[in-house]
Amino acid sequence: MTTAPRPTPETPHHPTPAHSPRPTPPHDTDTPHDLVGIGIGPFNLSLAALAHTLPATTPPLRTAFYEQQAAFHWHPGQLIEGSTLQVPFLADLVTLADPANPWSFLSYLRTRDRLYPFYFAERFHIQRAEYDAYCRWVSDNLPGLHFGHQVDAVRWNTERHLFEVDYTQTDHEGEAEALGRAYTRNLALGIGTAPYVPEPLRPLAEAPTVPVVHSADYLAHRERLLAAGHITVIGSGQSGAEIYLDLLRHRPPGHEKITWLARTPAFAPMEYSKLGLEHFTPDYTRYFHHLPETTRDALLPQQWQLHKGIDTDTLTAIHEELYRRTLHGGWPDTTLTPGVTVRTAGRVATSRIELHLEHRQQGTRSRLATDAVVLATGYRERPLDQLLAGLDPYLHRDTAHRPRIDEHYRLTLDPAISDTGSHVYVQNAERHTHGVGAPDLGLAAWRSATILNHLTRATPYPLPSRTAFTTFGLTPDQPRPQPHPATVIRLTEQR
Repeated sequence: MTTAPRPTPETPHHPTPAHSPRPTPPHDTDTPHDLVGIGIGPFNLSLAALAHTLPATTPPLRTAFYEQQAAFHWHPGQLIEGSTLQVPFLADLVTLADPANPWSFLSYLRTRDRLYPFYFAERFHIQRAEYDAYCRWVSDNLPGLHFGHQVDAVRWNTERHLFEVDYTQTDHEGEAEALGRAYTRNLALGIGTAPYVPEPLRPLAEAPTVPVVHSADYLAHRERLLAAGHITVIGSGQSGAEIYLDLLRHRPPGHEKITWLARTPAFAPMEYSKLGLEHFTPDYTRYFHHLPETTRDALLPQQWQLHKGIDTDTLTAIHEELYRRTLHGGWPDTTLTPGVTVRTAGRVATSRIELHLEHRQQGTRSRLATDAVVLATGYRERPLDQLLAGLDPYLHRDTAHRPRIDEHYRLTLDPAISDTGSHVYVQNAERHTHGVGAPDLGLAAWRSATILNHLTRATPYPLPSRTAFTTFGLTPDQPRPQPHPATVIRLTEQR
């Protein structure tokens, strides 16, 4: 499967409009790919875009990327009107590795004749819906992407020294249409994260008639939630804050009937100071990767405010909305309580939900009856074990049985594979080895460029050697050279 011709300065690339059909090269199961990507979220989409636009001095790569969904979707249940990314628009798929790349956000605006409106809007942080539209524009036009392809198994072929990727091609209803197999020298796993539902609430969330929904599905259930008598939002992060604010704005003053609970000790702002943001630089990623495993594991929970806090503008908007509702006397009928965990949960009668709560600082327990629950409890990395079951004998693991991942984002594999020059790269599955920046969009292009530089054994995307003003860690003292005994003797004799 070959990619489309790469753009050059003499022949600028203008991606076809989103409504035009994208030519899909035919599968060739006999000719191996250089790279197969599994999953097409923003991170593997970034890798595909940079692989497509490798400089002319680098041999082109034969690539294919597979995604089980029928089309690209980025958190569709959380594209609340007015909600913005928490990273600047420069954190698109390619810009921080290749500012002139034709798949940049600014290139997307140009194809829509929106450069001047964006220029006058003076927005450094774009809306989430616009980021989703930008990614869909790339996915609609970038060659080598195969949606509706569910990867079933990955194996190592010892005779051909290649990875085998078995997949099922599905129709728009998700029904199997055909089976296929691809061979590749390298893999890139970008299977993303899955909504996390706390154990006490899983039985209710899995019951179709109980209004307990994860924030990932918020917009699909929004009208149903607004019709509930009392709503409880659980979760202290950005998604919890945005959903609470959205519900508050659409409930009548004095009859809000919303409770917002958080496990964290406060509804805390996200660390967004300029030096604090340097934890999301390649410099900090390298520093974190070289720490001992036990130190990394102890450090990650302490850094929750770097990525689980709330944007200060959102906190301000919540306070302003609450304050506005006090102008004519009285307080809004809403409760905001941090420091609370849900011990157990169950149904009361036929329609209500009862939450058994505990306040850890007070050591007190209570019950809350509610009509609907929104779980803004975040996401967890999808486990790789099932997908990589066929490679398990070759995987090297740490003391917690997690895959070892090196500085090039490669799984550490047995020499039977790695010595052949084949590798398995991971995207957003390396928080335990690379730190809090693993899921951050601002590091997507840099990580993709790092992978491609290593894969091509060249430097098609030169990367900066320094990215932060902060120096993380100390350089150990070097042992001082000891003078030779003969030198000491001669100096003594001269005296």
